[in-house]
Amino acid sequence: MIVTLTINPAIDRTISVDRLAFEDRSYINSSRESAGGRGINSARVIHAFGGETTAVLISGGVTGRRLEGLLQCMGMRAVLVPVKNPIRTNLTITDKHGLTVHLNEIGPTLTKADVARVEQAVREALENASWLMICGSLPPGVPSTFYGRLIAMARDKKVKTLLHTTGEALRHGIEERPTVVTPNGQEAERLLGRTLLTRTHYLEAAERIRTMGPETVLVSLGSRGAVGAFRDGLMEALPPRVDAVCPIGAGDALTAAYTWAIDRKKNPAEALRWGVAAGTASARLPGMNFATLEQTQEMYKQVELKRAE
Repeated sequence: MIVTLTINPAIDRTISVDRLAFEDRSYINSSRESAGGRGINSARVIHAFGGETTAVLISGGVTGRRLEGLLQCMGMRAVLVPVKNPIRTNLTITDKHGLTVHLNEIGPTLTKADVARVEQAVREALENASWLMICGSLPPGVPSTFYGRLIAMARDKKVKTLLHTTGEALRHGIEERPTVVTPNGQEAERLLGRTLLTRTHYLEAAERIRTMGPETVLVSLGSRGAVGAFRDGLMEALPPRVDAVCPIGAGDALTAAYTWAIDRKKNPAEALRWGVAAGTASARLPGMNFATLEQTQEMYKQVELKRAE
């Protein structure tokens, strides 16, 4: 069982337009709503791949009820923690060239009682878990050390952890030595306080972050694939050139496929290749959609894996 946590879920509204241009009008081609949040996205991918998963998330207000309806349509197992305030709505606008604008709300303010209920729900879900994927931002009212507490709890129960967040939550979470952390390039820059431009920069950053506590570090680089720092060295996974229709959620697909592959006893390098394949294949799809296992398998054959020197 792979458990995912989304403590700041959202209704994601994705609008596709003909083109995005400053101070010019655009025409809407399509608009859709989906259940959003990094952990929910990861659970969707794992479920679609045939993996066993449980998504733990909060739900509150009218938007929470809409989220619950969207989740029911997905058919995956979910544990809903009720909170008083309504969950957020996020807006993403993207055009056919892949240019994207994200407009995200901060999220509901949670009380101490809300946070305690989330922690208890995670504790119960860990009883049957092999992995805990801790994903996304923290809403107001949740201490930046919260993810670190969950990592320590999981370690006590012999459950592996993947941390996919940013800012102070990432910094404090790393201190508790998660099994894997998966920042993107911008998140790695903010964590290390330095600009990353070249391949060598990203490889050095992955290794530097690994010395801060995690067993494994994956830095996702969008169309350039990902780099991984493992116990036995550095690896790169390089995807083929593709036309990215909608790159939203590609990083979530990467982390989900990596965890799914590791849970199926693939070695870390193979798992990195699976992750990049899933992210790349998903970026080729319109709207907030994720590649199927078959689409990912086809892309997997085209991803180049090599040891960094």
